[in-house]
Parts: sequence; structure tokens; C-alpha cells
Amino acid sequence: MTAHSFQVPRATQASKGRIRVLVVDDSVVIRHLVNHALSTEPDIEVVGGEANGAAALARIPELRPDVVTLDIEMPVMDGLEALRQIRKLHPKLRTIMFSTLTTRGASATFQALALGADDYVAKASNAGSIDQSLNSLRAELLPKIRQYFAPAAAAPIKPAPVLPGARPALRRATPFRVAAIGVSTGGPEALGKLFPLLPRLRVPLLVVQHMPPTFTRLLAERLDGLGPLRVVEASAGMVLQPAMAYVAPGDYHLKVARCAGTLKIVLDQGPQENSCRPSVDVLFRSLSDICGRDVLSVVLTGMGSDGLRGTQAIKAAGGHSVVQDRATSVVWGMPGSVASAGLADKVLPLDAIAPEIARLTRV
Repeated sequence: MTAHSFQVPRATQASKGRIRVLVVDDSVVIRHLVNHALSTEPDIEVVGGEANGAAALARIPELRPDVVTLDIEMPVMDGLEALRQIRKLHPKLRTIMFSTLTTRGASATFQALALGADDYVAKASNAGSIDQSLNSLRAELLPKIRQYFAPAAAAPIKPAPVLPGARPALRRATPFRVAAIGVSTGGPEALGKLFPLLPRLRVPLLVVQHMPPTFTRLLAERLDGLGPLRVVEASAGMVLQPAMAYVAPGDYHLKVARCAGTLKIVLDQGPQENSCRPSVDVLFRSLSDICGRDVLSVVLTGMGSDGLRGTQAIKAAGGHSVVQDRATSVVWGMPGSVASAGLADKVLPLDAIAPEIARLTRV
């Protein structure tokens, strides 16, 4: 994968009415558990189960699944190699990794997300009853399967309105002084393609990616080597600097505060917003309160609508909003909610967003 190779749009409609799922795991227990968890759902059909990646690749042309769940550690062919082959041979096929949330499991899962896996779920723990494991698996896996095949919003993209008290951002003669990105499903791959295209920005860049602890540190480490920006996982008290990017740590909201003429990072574990911590809305709202019209917000691929209310606050303060388009998004939930509300100044394909960030921060 090169910095300039942008993903083939993946399937958004189930091939035969119901969503067809192929389960790939060397554990018979896990295959049975996933099959049982999905078998009662009227819109989902488990079409097969295989014990390794090689067997799964051989069955995909016959079974024609819409989604493949992949364990990472398997004999013969592991999940990472299977994912590489799926991306090469079946680029439109959706893939969800099964992961343990250990440091080792997180590292392998993050590698899979960077290679183009659409999402991941945590493997069911051995604690508790079978019913508890099934309920936990359903709660996490079902929304992640269905998110790709939700009916497309019928509402057209609205033009961005000029909100009361706001000055149109495109007419400004000075650059924005801080930029922020919110992203979820498909984020590691999208950010991995965006960051090599960014120049050495004259402003600080803050990033909220919906991920648990360990994953966000791995994300920062990977992005740090992809371009001229220095990328770190954010820590409380850090002073925001130009040409630096700060990734919100898992399980903490990222905010900013003004102190002695500088902007500093504030972290807290306040209530989840949009079922998320970190939340894009929390960051965007904080920036709108502290920086007013000097904020450039960017919303990339992701499920749900986190970032919508925060974008409303930024726009009301006179800031600017850019969102990723449907065609290049893994899931057009978060950017779509902003665009459909008429809050996006620009709706752009992924490869056009870095030049737009650069342009708007160096006017």
C-alpha cells in the first residue's frame, strides 16, 4: 500500500438480500459461538465456517460472502496474510478482525486495520456464562456488520448555511490557527493515507480516533513515521505546537485550555458521548469555546454521528468544516451526518483533504 493508493469502494448492499457472513477461526468454539449469535437475525445468514485463511480463500468464490470475520492467529494461513489476499483478490469484500485486547493482540489488530480491515471486535472472554458471551458478542458484532449495509440517506447534501453570529470562513484573509480531525470506522487506513500527503503544518493538529487504550498509542507511533508532522499520543499539560499532531488517548476525552497565552491539552474521563470516549464532539466543542473562528474541523469515515454537534458549535463560532465524501469512506455515518445537516463547507474525497487542510492553514 502506497501513500497515494486509495481504497476501492467496498460493498454497501448485501449480495443476496440477507447479509452473508463467512466465519474464519481455528477455534471450533468461537465458530459455533459466532454462528449461534448471528443465526437468529433475520437479515443475516452465516454461509460457512473455516479454520484458517487458506481454506477461507478457497471457499469465497463459492460462498460469495458479504462479510468475512477473521481470527488473527491461525495455522496454515493467519488472519493478516488472509487479509492481504482478500484485499488483492476481493477488494470489495468487508472484513472484521477478531482480536484479543492484549498488547500483542492490539498490535496485530492495528496492523490489520492499517492493511485495510474494516473493523474489529474483541474475542469473547471465558468469563461468565454462554448467554453472557452471546449477548456481548451480539452487542458488539451485529452493529459492525450492519453498518456497511445500512440504507443510504435519501436527503441530498445541503449547502453550508451562514449561522447567526458567524462570519463566512472562505472570505477570511488569515489562516486557521488549529485543526482537528474526528474519525472512527476505517480511520487507521484513512489516516495512514492522509498523513503522508500533509506538509509541515503551521498549526497544531488534534485527532480523535475511536479506539481503546494501546491502540491509540500504536496509531500515533505509526502516523509519526509517515510524513513531516511529529505525531504523539496526547498527554495532559502538553503545550500545542505547530507541525505537531496529537492523538487522543483511548478512554480519555481530549480538550484544550488557554494558559498564559498558550494552548494546553486537558484530558478527562467524563461521561461517554455518542457511546464514545474519546468523543469528537467533546474535542470540537472545546476548540470552539477556546479558539472561536480560528478552528478548522475535519470529519472522516465513521459509524454514527459523533462530530455533528461539535461541528455545529465550530460553525456557530465562525470556524470551517470539511468532511470526507461517501465514495472514499468505509462508512459515511459521521461525515454524512455533518454534510446532510448542511454544516460542511467542503465535501471532498480523501486524497483532496490534505491539500485543503494545508491551503486553509497557510492563507
